[in-house]
This record gives sequence, C-alpha cells and structure tokens, in this order.
Amino acid sequence: MSASHEFPSRPIPAVGAIVFRGQEVLLVKRGSEPNKGRWSIPGGVLESGETVEQGVVREVREETRVEVRPVRVFDVLDYIEMLGERVRWHYVLIDVLCEFVEGEPYPASDADNARFIPLRELPEYDVTPTSREVIGAAARVRPGVPP
Repeated sequence: MSASHEFPSRPIPAVGAIVFRGQEVLLVKRGSEPNKGRWSIPGGVLESGETVEQGVVREVREETRVEVRPVRVFDVLDYIEMLGERVRWHYVLIDVLCEFVEGEPYPASDADNARFIPLRELPEYDVTPTSREVIGAAARVRPGVPP
C-alpha cells in the first residue's frame, strides 16, 4: 500500500492473503506506511479491472514470490486510522484464505521481510491487530489441523 492513498477521499479496496503451510502462516514485514516495520499478512490495493482473486495472487507473488491459490473470501474488515479530525488511512480489507502452492518467501516490492512463521511464535512478533485477528479466526476453523 502506498503513501498515495494517504488522506483518501473514499475508502480504498485492498486484499490480504491468509496462507498456512502446516502450522505456519505467511507474513511480511511492511516496508512502507501504514504499519511500516510491523508484520502482517501479505496484500495490497486492488488494481482497476482486477478481481479479488487475481489481486490476492498478484500481491502475494509481488511481496513474497510465493504462489497461492485463492480458496474463498474469509473476512472483510476496515482499517481506519485518524490523524486528528482527518482520515489518514481507510482501507476495506478483503481477506482471502489461500492454499499454499509453492515457493519459499523472499521479500520483494514493498516488503522488508517475508517468512512463514510458526503459529506458536506469533506473540513474539509485532503483528498488526487486524492480521492477528484474522489469522486467529482462520486457524480455528481449518479442518483437520489443530490451531
């Protein structure tokens, strides 16, 4: 996501990918605002003419070089940050549960780091609240895999 979306006149649609590999989840360390330096699920702003599924595949590839297959929209959340009386950031986050296909994470585009992190180690990372919330919810409903 970019600074060009700072102080928007309307909400910006964005996608996020929830990608599990066994008991690990794919995260990126944000290299730009908002949330620079914090860990979150990979994702970003939808491009014009792009479906949610196409956008999530593109964003994961751009940020991590990992290939995924979208399964279903898992959740829709708002990320709103105010600066005084003004809306500094407003994204409508469409989080998609994705199947891991292949690849080892390597940070690219606006990610400073990318890796699969064991779920048990998440408390050791500065994960954004929206990512922590959606990862926890998705981990609880995965069939056949204990959270």
